[in-house]
Amino acid sequence: MEHPENDDLYKGLKVNKGIVDVPTVNPYLKKRVQRRQYTPAEYVEGILKGNITILSQAVTLVESAKHEHQQIAQEIIEKCLPYAGKSMRIGITGVPGAGKSTSIDVFGMHLLKKGHKLAVLAIDPSSERSKGSILGDKTRMETLSREKDAFIRPSPSAGSLGGVARKTRETIILCEAAGFDTVFVETVGVGQSETAVHSMVDFFLLIQLAGTGDELQGIKRGIMEMADGIIINKADGDNVDKAQMAASQFRNALHLFPPTESGWTPKVLTYSGYYNIGVKEIWDMIDEYMAFTKKNGYFEYKRREQAKYWMYESINDTLRDTFYNNPAVSSMLNQTEQQVLQNEITPFVAAKRMMDLFLGDISSSK
Repeated sequence: MEHPENDDLYKGLKVNKGIVDVPTVNPYLKKRVQRRQYTPAEYVEGILKGNITILSQAVTLVESAKHEHQQIAQEIIEKCLPYAGKSMRIGITGVPGAGKSTSIDVFGMHLLKKGHKLAVLAIDPSSERSKGSILGDKTRMETLSREKDAFIRPSPSAGSLGGVARKTRETIILCEAAGFDTVFVETVGVGQSETAVHSMVDFFLLIQLAGTGDELQGIKRGIMEMADGIIINKADGDNVDKAQMAASQFRNALHLFPPTESGWTPKVLTYSGYYNIGVKEIWDMIDEYMAFTKKNGYFEYKRREQAKYWMYESINDTLRDTFYNNPAVSSMLNQTEQQVLQNEITPFVAAKRMMDLFLGDISSSK
């Protein structure tokens, strides 16, 4: 008997049946649909049609560290290459808090109203501890993120030089093939990343603030020499005079630098991203630069030099990965490291031993 308390011996006692447990999972819930795996040809077809979903998936493959994903990504990039190269590539940098994301939001809307299609590749810094990224740039581009002709892709820096995602240049190719005629590359902030961004864009825009003390102290000479245009943000209200003074200081500083390789004289402008003041003048400057460099041949020359630069960067990356993934090297690396830490050998001798081991292993495997 399920409940002995209901026996006749226990008159006046009655225990009712309990309620059957309800399953925690809804039985009507459909199984999660697995994302369809596309072939490289289908990826290329979708990208050329401007399919944002397929473009996003292709960019994910480009950013993936998996070998099989990289093989597919490289095939996609190779097939998209003939359709790329027709966009205006603009690098945007500045000190943290200068208003880069807000400015991109305003600049992007200005371009969309003129009939352009815009891709924004925002580099998000990865944590040195957890290796994770917040990827929150899109939330600061509220207006732009709602537009169908804008593609915003925050990417983790993944520990690469100064916060520039290593695969950003390949992502630019995919975006261009998808029909985006303007590409913004936003960096984390002022640092070594600017060198890498400068090597993949046509126009390098530096955003600076006024009223923060010594305006020139926060910008090093190397960054200013790379800038094709400098804009002072937040030139509104009580800050207008300070912005004008900062712009004057930057113009004076630029006169001390040697002439640019392009022959272009960088301009310094003031504007307000929040109040949308002076945005047209900034784009007039960029259009003027593009016309100037295309006329004197520097535009194509710079594109060719950038392609050569990234070829050598890819060779360096491949050599490094091949070295560290070599079985002979990986088996001896910790032991050699300990010898260096215990002052048994110098770092230079250790490096030579590891290289000799690596090259010897390659020769013996042939």
